[in-house]
Formats: sequence, C-alpha cells, structure tokens
Amino acid sequence: MKTALVVTTYNRPDALGAVLEGYCRQSDQDFELVVADDGSKEDTADVVRQFAQRAPFRLTHVWHEDRGFRAAAIRNRAVASTGADYIVFTDGDCVPSCDFVRVHKQLAEPGYFLGANRVLLAAGLTSRVLCRQVSIHTWGVLDWVRSWSKREVNRLLPLMELPDGPFRKWTPDRWEGIKTCNLSVWRDDLIRVNGLDESYEGWGLEDSDLVIRLLHAGVKHKSARFAATVFHLWHPEQDRMRLPDNQKRLDDLLRSSVVRAAAGLEQCHEGSLDRQSSAT
Repeated sequence: MKTALVVTTYNRPDALGAVLEGYCRQSDQDFELVVADDGSKEDTADVVRQFAQRAPFRLTHVWHEDRGFRAAAIRNRAVASTGADYIVFTDGDCVPSCDFVRVHKQLAEPGYFLGANRVLLAAGLTSRVLCRQVSIHTWGVLDWVRSWSKREVNRLLPLMELPDGPFRKWTPDRWEGIKTCNLSVWRDDLIRVNGLDESYEGWGLEDSDLVIRLLHAGVKHKSARFAATVFHLWHPEQDRMRLPDNQKRLDDLLRSSVVRAAAGLEQCHEGSLDRQSSAT
C-alpha cells in the first residue's frame, strides 16, 4: 500500500518546519509527503527544499496562487499529484506523534475512512516549540502532564494509546468533529466522491462536506482516536466571514444524498499545478 501525506500550509514556514521535523522522526518512514501550499511566499518553498535534501521520504511541494483561503482546491491538487493508494490529510501546524503514520496505515481498512484527534497547544508552548525547537513529538507522559498542569495543552486524554478493536467501528456514520487535520481515506474512495468540494472558499466545513459525501457513498467511519494524535500549534483565529455561506452549503448537503463534488478532484489539470519538488 503506497501512502501519501497531504500537509496544507499557508505562510507559516516556522510551523511547517516543526511539522516536517516530526515526519522525519516517524517510526514508519515508508511514505511520501506532499506540501499542499495555499499560496505562500517563497520562504515556505525554501523550507521544503531544505527538508527535501535530508528527508528519508519523497517530499514534494504543490502550490497555487494566493486568492484567499482555498484549502479544498489545494488539497485536490496535492492528491492529483500523487499516485498513492492511501491518503492521509493533515495540516502544516499539526506536529505528528512518532507513530502517526504507522497507526494510520495499520488501521486502514477497505470501506472505511479514519478520523482521529488532536491536542491543542497554548501560545506559550507553541512559541517554545518554534523558537527553541522543542521536540514535542518525542515527549513522554510526564512531559505532557507537566505542560497540562501549566495549562499549556487543552487535554491529555488523546494521548492514551489503545489497540485496534471492534470499538473503533462503533460510530460508522459519524461526521461531526472529523477534520482534515487528522483524516485518512483510500484514493479510490476519494475518486468516487470527486475529492473535496472547491466551492468551499474561506475557512470552515470543507472537511465535513467531504466526510458526509463519503458516508453517502457507503464509506464508513472508523476511529483512529487514542492511537494517531497530532499536536496543534496555536495560531490566531482564522477569518470566518465566509462561514455562514459554507454552513448553508453543508446544511443543503445534509438534506440530500449527493456523493460527488461538482468542482473537485476530476477538474484538476496538470497545467494548473505549480510544483516545486525535490525527492530523496
């Protein structure tokens, strides 16, 4: 099973560097990683090039012009750029736990997508991670308990590690709370639903839309919680001006049985991609 990670980013090269460092330290290195860049400046490309020189996996960079928040569109272009069988979506401000890739691959099962959880870091801890290069992906339980006692992280429960088992399929129709910061899906299932819906512009709900259409297509939810955690670096809240429009679009979808995005993966063209790539 060929696996690709799709990591979105936008003008936050310091956070992306911390995230890529986390992937360089994964227990399972058999994957490729595509940085899905929503229009960043050249300093982000510089970070990708630097890591590509030493990363133990293939690392590529897919970029499109900055025309506002278009995460759905750049994720589709990233998926179109790889031939991997299995796609793991995450974000360029989410540092992975050491076994993140291994667990997603281990829990992958035909007919299911995986949704997992995150731990939110406070501004102070985020600053230390970025400025002092604190390697939180190597932390043990005591390190996290210490930070939690200082209110530097929002919760500890996601750090529990539970094995695979029937409980992971207890919520097969769940879509609430599943986000593309920690979501994996088979490529064939993405093709079936035509990827993400690019009509979602501005922050919010494009990931919920994808999950609901996967459910409409008969693909079920399997939980990867308490197994594949990411550590979400703090940032100011995104502009949510387009959220009401996106919410209406999602509400309409929930009342329907729509499976395929009208503007999605199928509409991606190689000519629209500006790929700055390096590989190891």
